[in-house]
Amino acid sequence: MSTLTPREIVSELDKFIIGQQDAKKMVAIALRNRWRRRQLSPELREEVVPKNIIMIGPTGVGKTEIARRLARLAGSPFFKVEATKFTEVGYVGRDVESMIRDLMEIGINMVRKEEAEKVKIKAEANAEERLLDLLFPRKKSTSSDETNAGEGGEHTGGEDATREKLRKLWRDGKLDERMVDINVATSGPNVEVMAIPGMEGMEMQMQDMFSRVFPKKRKSKKVKVKEAYDILIQEESEKLVDMDKVADIARERVEESGIVFIDEIDKICSSSQMTSKADVSREGVQRDLLPIVEGCVINTKYGMIRTDHILFIGAGAFHLSKPSDLVPELQGRFPLRVELRALTKEDFYRILTEPQNALTTQYIGLLATEKVEIEFTDDALLELAGFAQEINEETENIGARRLYTIMEKILSDLSFDAPDRAGEKVVIDPAFVREQLKDVKEDRDLSRYIL
Repeated sequence: MSTLTPREIVSELDKFIIGQQDAKKMVAIALRNRWRRRQLSPELREEVVPKNIIMIGPTGVGKTEIARRLARLAGSPFFKVEATKFTEVGYVGRDVESMIRDLMEIGINMVRKEEAEKVKIKAEANAEERLLDLLFPRKKSTSSDETNAGEGGEHTGGEDATREKLRKLWRDGKLDERMVDINVATSGPNVEVMAIPGMEGMEMQMQDMFSRVFPKKRKSKKVKVKEAYDILIQEESEKLVDMDKVADIARERVEESGIVFIDEIDKICSSSQMTSKADVSREGVQRDLLPIVEGCVINTKYGMIRTDHILFIGAGAFHLSKPSDLVPELQGRFPLRVELRALTKEDFYRILTEPQNALTTQYIGLLATEKVEIEFTDDALLELAGFAQEINEETENIGARRLYTIMEKILSDLSFDAPDRAGEKVVIDPAFVREQLKDVKEDRDLSRYIL
């Protein structure tokens, strides 16, 4: 559970997302409220429910990234899903309850990794012993062996000495390329269970049952020692990790701090101007979504999951509809709304220069692997930012994603020739940018097609 203050949360988000301060403040408060709720008495804690949020804004302005970074800060299970993937019960398509099952799977994987990390040292020690058994199998002791060994146990001592020599060679990395035979688990027969719309839970339980009826078999496989060690560590970790404990921790974490990000929620709004069969279907999805957002119990293969305290963040451009087009009951379950503004030239420049994972930093790192040093001048980045804004205004506004297409266009030739230009330093200045974008700048139809 994160103990960061709202100001600290916003500061952390600022490292990766430019602007959108209103949205950052709103999600920071939502995250802090979870910590505050934990400090309450059990009776009052149960009454405090999360205030779900709708983010309104065009694509590429940071809606998903804000939610994803927030979940990472909190160490919370996070699942992103498009609302358009769902259909109401009885139709072919995903059942809305599947989002909670997917969130639970993410929670299980998170906790399993954490528990595996706790037993890592013991798993590595066990794996090393099993590896030495593969390299130098112990002989089964017999009465004649014991007689031959004599009172001093020379036979056993010799084995132990050889084993320790092998251990030292292995730790020094001198046995990594040697081949060994290892028994690895293989999955049983893949039994497909026909999916029945609205009954995905039964399908999941049937597959789980078949996996128990047809247990995993083992087969011998010849692999390098280093690869065998990794396989053995994984097997030993699985033995040491208590999956019942993992399921219990994951269930609590999902129920208390899970975050579900429902993108394109505007696509399931019924248009206020006209109604059609499609609108009726969209309204059906909203009504199926309502009990989950409101708080209900969902059956998963790890047990029953309550959704009362899961935070739901909806997002959409809302170009052709507005939040008030959602059914009233669902509107009430998303009481907080925040609008994210379209990005400007200054925002694009900051996106290229300020975040820890800035595109410029990524390209500098990528080309450095070919021993090519590139340097972006401020004027070049301003030129690039201005062009991104211009293209967004004249064509479809895809926000910061426009920078990906423009950067790739500018650096494509350099990336292609990089292996032949090792040791060079290339300065990306305004002239370089204009030269690379000359064709698409002059031909507006071409810019629509390429950028």
